[in-house]
Amino acid sequence: MTFREALNWGKEKLQHAGIPEYDLDAWLLLEHVSGLSRAMYFVRDREEMEESCREQYEEAIRKRESRVPLQHITGVQEFMGYEFHVNEHVLIPRQDTEILVEEADRAADDTGAKRILDVCTGSGCILLSLLKMNENRTGTGSDLSEPALKMAEENRRLLEIPEERAAFVQSDLFERIEGTYDMIVSNPPYIRTEEIRKLQEEVRLHDPYGALDGKEDGLYFYRRIISEAGGYFEHQGTLLFEIGYDQAEDVKRLMEEAGYSQIYVKKDLAGLDRVVGGVYNKARENEEELTNV
Repeated sequence: MTFREALNWGKEKLQHAGIPEYDLDAWLLLEHVSGLSRAMYFVRDREEMEESCREQYEEAIRKRESRVPLQHITGVQEFMGYEFHVNEHVLIPRQDTEILVEEADRAADDTGAKRILDVCTGSGCILLSLLKMNENRTGTGSDLSEPALKMAEENRRLLEIPEERAAFVQSDLFERIEGTYDMIVSNPPYIRTEEIRKLQEEVRLHDPYGALDGKEDGLYFYRRIISEAGGYFEHQGTLLFEIGYDQAEDVKRLMEEAGYSQIYVKKDLAGLDRVVGGVYNKARENEEELTNV
């Protein structure tokens, strides 16, 4: 089988399996197992594939046919221009989440935030991207999943971020978090439990369930994070969330009730609500407590 024949075979298999971007996925899997660039492919497309390479490609196509995500087969996903390693223990970084990182980067520059806490860090893509974007920042990522934290540590090493700049802690949200931060960011589980069964197979069957399930109304983790986050700001700090397209008003209300100000919503490229942010001021909280007394 030549490289050209293999690619055409892969496209046909994935198209028949109903994979939406079958032609792109077939190419990316061929590139992954062979190491061929686009340019080299057109030079060598009529060459015979080595048997081991052909077998790897056939196995990769079979996995993709069965709806294993492309990124779980290749083990990598690009995010914010950086390459991250991923596996079945972490949520695959998505383009939607880049909106959160871009907004957090802007807010950190505007406020001078240097210490960042990433709650529900998963692969570490949010925190590590923010640290790569500004070498003066340090941060902590928390996650309940030990396998996810191992992947985050692997990504820290992959991106060559020193250990003293990025720490990862196994913690149920803030349970084992120490110290204070200038900014807290989170892409928590926010899908309503009943909605998970309606997701595409790649997500429903292969992303970690715990990274998806936001409980009955999808707001469980927002409630917990918002109610506890204020205790981890030294004076004034910024809290930023990724949200589902229909959750902006609920999350804004929760933040308002908890004493946040300057609350705003940022839309994604599709025009859907994607990020909610706000500012917490401990001095203001103390004033309100004294007034109530």
